[in-house]
Amino acid sequence: MVDTAPLPDLIAERRLSRQVAARAAAAHGFGSAATIDLLQVSENATFLVTERCSYGERSAVIRVHRADNRDREAIESELVWLDVLHDRGILAAAHPLPTPTGERVLAFPVGGTVRHAVAFATIAGTTTDETLLRTADVRRLGRIAATLHESVRHIHRPISRFSWDWEHTLGAAARWGRWEDGPGMRPELVADIAPAVRLLENRLAVYGRDPRRFGLIHADLRVANLVGDGETYTVVDFDDCGFGWFMYDFAAAMSFMETDPRLCTWQDAWTAGYREVRPLSRKDEVMLPSFVMMRRLMLQAWLGSHPDAAETVRLGDTYAEGTAELARIYLANAGRLFAAA
Repeated sequence: MVDTAPLPDLIAERRLSRQVAARAAAAHGFGSAATIDLLQVSENATFLVTERCSYGERSAVIRVHRADNRDREAIESELVWLDVLHDRGILAAAHPLPTPTGERVLAFPVGGTVRHAVAFATIAGTTTDETLLRTADVRRLGRIAATLHESVRHIHRPISRFSWDWEHTLGAAARWGRWEDGPGMRPELVADIAPAVRLLENRLAVYGRDPRRFGLIHADLRVANLVGDGETYTVVDFDDCGFGWFMYDFAAAMSFMETDPRLCTWQDAWTAGYREVRPLSRKDEVMLPSFVMMRRLMLQAWLGSHPDAAETVRLGDTYAEGTAELARIYLANAGRLFAAA
């Protein structure tokens, strides 16, 4: 059974993040009576700030970065992409808010480090429960992914973002740590998974990084990051955006659902939605199972390096068994996890 009590250093991190959120709220003109509620702890901590005022209520969502998460230039590059999406009316996306003095990326020296914070406008609507995922939801994700991939041609400023290439996903400089160190990993599971990792690396090397296949991606485009209000959907949480394979965005959509028997159906829906906006070659489609395997291994590492995340608490050591089973299937089918590939 997983111990759900936060560790002492995690408690301290939450307290510090809340302090930074309070300072950011003040910089945005919120008064001392404003309420600050924790929404989520994942890569960063996000807070909802609400204040009653003469004309009703004002609010904002404040994202507080970990000390080692993103530098100012990288965060500003993320906001440049959001500006392009907003200014050109390409699609609805998170809208960063400036302070009264025009700043959008705030920096606060705390505890011997610098912590960054960004405020975003609140969005009306709700997210879809991933346990209730429908093919229509996945098709929408494919259409949005293609729209985002097309939108980058309108970015005319240098973008300083990290890469989701092999070295920084499962290689020597893996951003989320080693998959071997994830919760529940035992020597026999590592032995089962390792050959699949070698096959995956080879398939990605052959696939290559042609600009038609590799560029700026959202990298976490799943229904949890779509806020729906009627027929309107707003894309949020671009914090993981970086340079990677376009088809990786399908794998991100399948996060924590990689062993679901509906995966083949969802692939068909996602690719159908994608093709409504952007061409998708057979070579690209054949690689989708490899990116599912890649994402699964990355999430295995992520669970190990994010002990306070809700997914880590929920899944505990059980995720490793599924990762090993997926790797066995991937290896047995020469990199083809499901029929459509």
